[in-house]
Amino acid sequence: MKYHFFLLFILFSVFGLGQKSKIDLKAIEKSLRNPESPYNYDKLIFKYKGYPKSLDTIEAQYLYYGRNFRNDKVAISDESFKSLVEAFKQDNFTDCIKQGKALYDKDPTNLDILLILLRAYDSTKDGTNFMHHLSQFRSLAEGIKSSGDGKSEKTAYVVNTMGDEYILLNILNIGKEYTRDSKTAKDGMFDIWDKNGNKTYIKILYLDQ
Repeated sequence: MKYHFFLLFILFSVFGLGQKSKIDLKAIEKSLRNPESPYNYDKLIFKYKGYPKSLDTIEAQYLYYGRNFRNDKVAISDESFKSLVEAFKQDNFTDCIKQGKALYDKDPTNLDILLILLRAYDSTKDGTNFMHHLSQFRSLAEGIKSSGDGKSEKTAYVVNTMGDEYILLNILNIGKEYTRDSKTAKDGMFDIWDKNGNKTYIKILYLDQ
């Protein structure tokens, strides 16, 4: 998404060096659907909505990557999402909050929706809701950053969508001075971002293909 969230990205620019973990999508899908698993979706989403600061990195990863296996996720091509974006472009933040909350209830780990809500709550001086969603965003972002180190294809950062890739690029401070090369993969594609020979690998998942 080519929207300007500079204030927010300043807040998200510094993250701790968490333990890296290989993303096992099959294990994530199985656990999320197993009511006996500690990583069951209903258990994790209850924790995520109620007290997101209590999520550890693995739990955040299960929620973030588990979104791929949800049938009710909101796509950027959906009319409801386009309407939310239009309200955002018009600086109609009251309407942004109304529409954003409805879409959040449907797809609570959607980073695009979270960012729009954050901007809307910041603009309306609603610090309580802003900090709550900021904690959620930070948890999911830490999950992404802990998916790899970005130094090779095998250890690439993994994201669900191209929009999420651009969010990660802002967090990693990768900008216009980098060049991009792309390479297809079995279940997605790699973007290789290069600056003076220093490369960062990001894998975008295409699980529906």
